[in-house]
Amino acid sequence: MDNFKSGFVSIIGRTNAGKSTLLNSLIGENIAITTSKPQTTRTIIKGIVNRNNSQIIFIDTPGIHRPKSKFNEAMINAAYNSIKDADVILLVVEAAYEKISEENIKILERLKDKNYKVILVVNKIDAISKEKVLKIIKLYSDIYNFSAVVPISAKNKKNIDILLDEIEKMLPEGQPYYDSEEYTDQTERQLVEEIVREKCLKLLNEEIPHGIYVNVEKMKLRKNKKGEEIYDIDIIIYCIRKSHKGIIIGKDGNMLKKIATYSRQKIEAVLGLKVNMKIWVKVSEDWKNNINFTKNIL
Repeated sequence: MDNFKSGFVSIIGRTNAGKSTLLNSLIGENIAITTSKPQTTRTIIKGIVNRNNSQIIFIDTPGIHRPKSKFNEAMINAAYNSIKDADVILLVVEAAYEKISEENIKILERLKDKNYKVILVVNKIDAISKEKVLKIIKLYSDIYNFSAVVPISAKNKKNIDILLDEIEKMLPEGQPYYDSEEYTDQTERQLVEEIVREKCLKLLNEEIPHGIYVNVEKMKLRKNKKGEEIYDIDIIIYCIRKSHKGIIIGKDGNMLKKIATYSRQKIEAVLGLKVNMKIWVKVSEDWKNNINFTKNIL
């Protein structure tokens, strides 16, 4: 493959900047969960874009925020660690903000005095006027020398191809790291856990989803009596309070049934197989400071 390019691109920014929506738009698949709630992304997720002359491996990272536990600290460390070996860095900021956030100032300080190739990605431009977009671009460009600036709408996929073109220009020449059919390095187990957590985020009250941890205890492929392949999946949802457990289960178990139904529908669509799923809810008050949980996001 003459003149072929390949490399890693780290997506970084504060919570709710639209990083996961951007990743899904770039990949063309829903591999990262997206909600309007902060701190949705907890793990390092890789998405792969195969183009005619390049392979781009995107690394979606947890949003930068003020840590309140070892779990939060591990999330932030994972995000910063992802930029060290990246060929290109995308700093995703929201167009609607009229000043540079404290979190983004900290990110820019980390990038300073390094030879990083950084693209400023101004997201959600569909929500404000062109004049305000130009204003936020100037604000950031005055304090950092970006390799490129691309205004986008990740939700509406506006200027996504322009962003891909800019990234490709900056990548080093090299052979592809993954097969051309692959679009993520996530295991099926990880995809299942993320799907269940996504449904919890969308269905439960504001304060509860960030106090849960989803773990696949068993995932086994078998054939049913008709000879069809089916997955048996056992899942535990850990929460930090007994009162939260009651809310997650709901009256007569209705909320847990809803989480299970919506999760199973999406899991079957993603895996392309039928799923027999069982979900339990357990209380683990200090899981956010438990190393067995925090190690899974690195």
